[in-house]
Amino acid sequence: MASRLIEKYNNEVVNALMEKFQYSNIMEVPKLEKVVINMGIGEARDNPKILESAVKELEMIAGQKPVITKAKKSIANFKLREGMSVGTKVTLRGDRMYHFLDKLMNIALPRVRDFRGVNATSFDGRGNYALGIKEQLIFPEIEYDKVEAIRGLDIIIVTTANTDEEAKEFLALMGMPFKK
Repeated sequence: MASRLIEKYNNEVVNALMEKFQYSNIMEVPKLEKVVINMGIGEARDNPKILESAVKELEMIAGQKPVITKAKKSIANFKLREGMSVGTKVTLRGDRMYHFLDKLMNIALPRVRDFRGVNATSFDGRGNYALGIKEQLIFPEIEYDKVEAIRGLDIIIVTTANTDEEAKEFLALMGMPFKK
């Protein structure tokens, strides 16, 4: 599955980007660096079992064991102490990254209700793309009956592109369904 995305990159995407942006060297063509999936769980400070189920779900989605993120500083209004577990994240590289992106673009996103495409303005100015998902149920690995709570997650796609325009064109050629 992931090899299909890699082949597409090697054949079609590189040639199209070389032509459009007039790169003088093939090494200038943007590439995927990593994908970071983050799930913030604010209720984890009260109930540690919630964090365990979130870790298990994120592991099923990503195919890799996530790390638990801790609070960097105490915030009294949120009843939060420094060092408390507040979420979980996983960084994907290589084949797992391509496999996840293939699954995201071709299986998960089309399962979103009333899906018309992802926001084309969610770039950070340096060629990285951020995508928020409201519920983890869109992934085929998650069984609806076994879900304790519906949680959202953030997906950050880090590329080597220098500008947002290059990154958008690159991701569109890779198959990201942007809004028209």
